[in-house]
Amino acid sequence: METRSFSFFCWGTIIFVYFVRLDQADGMNAYKINNLCKFCDTKPSNCSGKGTCFSKCPITSICDHKEEVCVTIWRKENDSVTIETLCHNPFIPLYDMRLEDYNNSRCLMKEKKFPKSPKLKFYICSCSEEECNDELIFPPSAPCSHVDRKQNCSRTESGHNDAGDQLGDKTQVTGTSEENQVVLVILVSLLPPLIITVLVIATFYWYRVYHRRKLSQEWDGRKAKRGARGAGDCSDACAIMISDRDSDSSSTHANNLNHNTELLPIELDLQVGKGRFAEVYKAKLKQSPSEQFETVAVKIFPDEEYASWKNEKDIFSDINLKHENVLHFLTAEERKVEKQYWLITAYHPRGNLQEYLTRHIISWEDLWLLGGSLARGVAHLHSDHTPCGRPKVPIVHRDLKSSNVLVKGDLTCCLCDFGLGLRLDNSLSVDDLANSGQVGTARYMAPEVLESRINLENIESFKQTDVYSMALVLWEITSRCNAIGEVKDYEPPFGSKVREHPCVESMKDNVLRDRGRPEIPNSWLSHQGVQLVCATINECWDHDPEARLTAQCVAERFHDMDHMDKLSGRSCSEEKIPEDCSVSDGK
Repeated sequence: METRSFSFFCWGTIIFVYFVRLDQADGMNAYKINNLCKFCDTKPSNCSGKGTCFSKCPITSICDHKEEVCVTIWRKENDSVTIETLCHNPFIPLYDMRLEDYNNSRCLMKEKKFPKSPKLKFYICSCSEEECNDELIFPPSAPCSHVDRKQNCSRTESGHNDAGDQLGDKTQVTGTSEENQVVLVILVSLLPPLIITVLVIATFYWYRVYHRRKLSQEWDGRKAKRGARGAGDCSDACAIMISDRDSDSSSTHANNLNHNTELLPIELDLQVGKGRFAEVYKAKLKQSPSEQFETVAVKIFPDEEYASWKNEKDIFSDINLKHENVLHFLTAEERKVEKQYWLITAYHPRGNLQEYLTRHIISWEDLWLLGGSLARGVAHLHSDHTPCGRPKVPIVHRDLKSSNVLVKGDLTCCLCDFGLGLRLDNSLSVDDLANSGQVGTARYMAPEVLESRINLENIESFKQTDVYSMALVLWEITSRCNAIGEVKDYEPPFGSKVREHPCVESMKDNVLRDRGRPEIPNSWLSHQGVQLVCATINECWDHDPEARLTAQCVAERFHDMDHMDKLSGRSCSEEKIPEDCSVSDGK
């Protein structure tokens, strides 16, 4: 029965592909989606016009119209070389010329002549694949280097590089009749895709059958293990909360399903957060045909925020990012029907740090846990190696604030929301870093970010902007600690000195002109541990970026404060749950 169903499926697919290809041959592109292309203004380049090189354009843009394709233009006049990347309609002239070969999947450069500008060397390519105009492929023969060799170059080009023109002439001769063109389209364009389609379907069918059996066995094993744990591991709603210890299995399961091109069986529950680019929902990830599920968080990006989703997904996808103080990532999904992009992560019911501080007064030991784990998370982001010594690409958050830090069940922090994050890869040039822009939340921006004067020659400068923001978050945590004496209602950094959502100019007045920082009253310094935290905060928000501590240094200072909890009264606030105190007592 399975074999017969598979046979019907294959033939149905072949017939469908046949009519789709015919529609394409007639120019019907009704279902074509907008291209994704590199899109930069004219930029200087060191591309020599030989072999293969890259545009080094950091901006990827979705074309405005469906018919637009990706275009790259290479110009050389005298010793000046520039590259321009853009989207363009191939049916509209560009610089008084029509685009050729725009159905190519790669950017094959063709030389164009301008009689009015004989010294200008001009190469252009067009293609229709995603970001295909990033890699420039020049003809085997290098362009002429002197105008006085015009005749020799013409002879060389006619002898070596005009094979495409000769082929075009032959095609024109053989395709004189409309009937021959139709036959050529059917034979060349239709048959190879049909053969490939059959092979792909057969492979996919085998893959599905094999992995369904494998997943079934995994589910049986996991259900048996959970049954052995007892009912005490489940919440009142029988939800299985994801912890750092068992999140690997959930991540593996999610990725396996996505590799099968299946969307995860997720049921959205309620909205728990909303930011500039996305909304966050508490959701249920169904584990099996039974009623069991895992509680997860789903961050949903609208279609127009694809770039932000892709950046955060790429950062989360780095296996070396995994750390107990970084939000645990499960998988990413493209929900094409809903025109949405999802990031699925672990769910932490305590919410973000800003919300937690608003609702709770904390003890010294809580400050030590929250502040130390925050510093360890930032230090891991900035580090060029993992705790076990594997090489790792350093990452800067660039939007560090209390609402982008989650509070876990053990009252430690984990970093989230990497939509503005930047991987400090060694391949990044100064131009790439300069194009990263002035980003972040104005209230938490470092002085050098506010005035757009980051030292682009040193990637450590980007890390120090995170350290400044971290100092403000540490100040927020300290302001709600009962070890400082009288605890006031929660206020964000700079409090009432600025508006609720201050602009960059307003923050410039406070931070640059007045050299202002959040107030640290003398009463805070009566506790020995808080006094050390305040000294660390002062060094982290120094106006001079090079004078600031590193995140690793801050993490080590908190580690050295371990004995300070013996100096405190260990009194927990009334809002605290009992087990928080017992955990701290074990230190």
